[in-house]
Amino acid sequence: MIFSLEDKVAIVTGGSKGIGLSIVHHLAGLGAKVVVASRKIESCQTVVAEVERNGGQALAVACNISKKEDCEALVQAAKDKWGRVDIFVANAAVNPVYGPLAEIEDSAFQKVMTSNVHSLIWFAKAAMPLMAEQGGGSFVVVSSIGGLRGSPTLGAYGISKTADIGVVRSLAVEWGPKNITVNCIMPGLIKTDFARKLWENPKLAEDRINRTPVRRLGDPDDIGGIAAFLASPWARFITGEVIVADGGTTIVGP
Repeated sequence: MIFSLEDKVAIVTGGSKGIGLSIVHHLAGLGAKVVVASRKIESCQTVVAEVERNGGQALAVACNISKKEDCEALVQAAKDKWGRVDIFVANAAVNPVYGPLAEIEDSAFQKVMTSNVHSLIWFAKAAMPLMAEQGGGSFVVVSSIGGLRGSPTLGAYGISKTADIGVVRSLAVEWGPKNITVNCIMPGLIKTDFARKLWENPKLAEDRINRTPVRRLGDPDDIGGIAAFLASPWARFITGEVIVADGGTTIVGP
């Protein structure tokens, strides 16, 4: 018996492309009404048109996750349009720096932590009281395996992704009594614009594939289905957990 998200309202940040786009289409395909959010409203409107052509319902909202007022307004837009919020997928993230931590500027580090970590708390504070009033909901954070290991060039990003786990577990404990589940997905290297410099480099891509047990890179749809599952009734007894979806990359030794 396939589960349904009929009559549910979902918000997906970073929903205009890549992993977020896949999540939008998975949720909409299961019947959810989806708020598509990213910094550029035009990109969101394009996705809304795609969802509507497939018979679904969607709303485009511009949101800069580094701004508290935008985060709060995003949740309010969903409430104003459909009167509720059942599912929140925090997928958007930033990585403005590439290099060792010894060289990172304070402002750049602050931007990473604000956008990738603090925004989760802003979203939760805005969305979870609405979920609690309705009897429950699901909050999903799309993180990265970068949070499970060190890096000489992506240290700040990795730190923020490690912090995601702490936020998820604390929120899960706080909101579990209100029937709200909170979980984290940690993708490996997925073929998205965000990671284009890695997977479009033949040498880097080949090396990663050779160190990945399933011998391929990930596609956005490898993550979209996991998010839909965590948002569904089938995952209602799962909370505070981290699902690593990397083809086995992180289980391989030196």
